[in-house]
Amino acid sequence: MLISRMNINTFRAFRSRNYKLYFSGQSVSLIGTWMQRTAVYWLVYTQTHSTFMLGLAVFATQFPSFIFSPVGGVVSDRYNRYRVTIITQTASMIQAFLLAALVIFTRYTVWEIFAISVILGIINAFDLPARQSMLNEMVEKKEDLPNAIALNSSMGKLAWLIGPAISGIVLEKLGAGTCFLINALSYLAVITSLLLIKIPPFVPHLHSNKVMKEFTEGFVYLKKTPSIGIVLLFIAFVSLFVLPFTTLLPVYAKVIFKGNASTYGYLNSLIGLGSLVGAIFLASLKTGANLKNILVVNLLILGVALALFSHITNFPIALFFAMLAGFAMMSQTTVSNTIIQTGSSAEMRGRSLSFFAMAFFGLQPLGGLLIGTVSQYIGTPNTILAQGIAAILIAVIFLPLLRKEMLKEKDKTTLVELEDTSVVIE
Repeated sequence: MLISRMNINTFRAFRSRNYKLYFSGQSVSLIGTWMQRTAVYWLVYTQTHSTFMLGLAVFATQFPSFIFSPVGGVVSDRYNRYRVTIITQTASMIQAFLLAALVIFTRYTVWEIFAISVILGIINAFDLPARQSMLNEMVEKKEDLPNAIALNSSMGKLAWLIGPAISGIVLEKLGAGTCFLINALSYLAVITSLLLIKIPPFVPHLHSNKVMKEFTEGFVYLKKTPSIGIVLLFIAFVSLFVLPFTTLLPVYAKVIFKGNASTYGYLNSLIGLGSLVGAIFLASLKTGANLKNILVVNLLILGVALALFSHITNFPIALFFAMLAGFAMMSQTTVSNTIIQTGSSAEMRGRSLSFFAMAFFGLQPLGGLLIGTVSQYIGTPNTILAQGIAAILIAVIFLPLLRKEMLKEKDKTTLVELEDTSVVIE
C-alpha cells in the first residue's frame, strides 16, 4: 500500500497526456545529448592533454547561453513557445549532424569542434526558456507542475546515467563521430513527440516595449522579488565555483585511475545514477515541502562528497563518492528551477528562466575556465578539494538569507489564512 501511494505521488504529472508524450521523446533525445557531451570532452582531452582546454570546451558550449539567454527569455515571453521549441530542437539536430560530419569526413581540429559547440550554446539560449516555460501549458493540473519539473530532472539524470556509459563503449569501438551521429538521430524522437502534443492555441500579447526594455523589466522584477533573486544568486555562485568539477573528470579517468574512455563513461554514469536517485527523491516529495532547506542541505552534502572524492585513488570508492556528489548536485538545478517557475508571475516566467539559464549555463563555463586554469598550478585533486570547501562556505553564507525569505513567505501564508478566517466569521 505504501509503495503504491509513493508511485502515484511520484508520477502524478503523467496524468497529463501531453507531458507523457513529451517525456518519452525527450528521454531518448537526452541520452544522445549526453553521448555527445561525453565524446566532445574526451576528444578534447585526448588530443590536447590540457585541463585548460577542457575548461575551454565547456566555455565554448555553454557561455553563449550566458550572452543570449536574456534575448531568449524575451522571445519566450513574446512568441509561441511551442513553435520556438520545435525550431530550437530542429536546429540542435542539425548542429549534431554537422559535428558528426566534421569528425567522420574531415581532418578536423579542436578549434573547429569549439566553433560548432558555440552554435549549440546559442541554440540552447533560446531553447531552455521556451521549453521549460512550456511545461506550464503541458501539465493540465497546476498542482502537478513541481512534480513535472522533478520528473523532467529525473529524465535528464537517467540520460546522464545511460548516455556516458554507452558513449564510453562507442568511443572505444566506433569513435566520436558515431556518438555525434546517434545524438543527431535521437532528436527525431523529441521532435515527433512535440508534433503529437496538443497545446492550447497561442494568444499573442501586445508588447509595446523594446526588447532591451523588457530585459530591464526582468531585472527590476527580480529586485522586487527577493525570494527568486536570492535563489538565482545562490545558483550563480554554485555554478561558478562548485558544479564545474565535472570538467576535470577526464583527468581522473585517464591519469589518476589509469583508465580509458569507458572509465570516463563510468564516472559520469555514477554521477548520473546519484542524480537520478536525487531526482526521484524530489519527485516523491509532498506538495509544500521546504525546498530551500533541501537546497542548502544538499549543497553541504555535495561539498563533503567532493572533498572526500578529491584525493581518492581507489576506483570503486571514488565511484561511491561520485554517486553521492551526483545525488547532492541534482537538487541545485531542479529545486532552483521549481522555486523560480512556481514563484514567478506568468508574464515574467520566461525572463526569470532566462536569468536562471544565465546563472546556470552561463557561469559554469566561466567556472570551467577558472577550474581548468587553477588545476594547472595546484593539481586536479587539490582543485576538487577547494571546490568542496567552496560548496560548504556558500551553503553557510546563504543559509540565513534563505531562511529570512522562508520566514517572510510563512508570515504571508499565515496572514492570508487569518484574512480568510475573518471573512468566514463575518
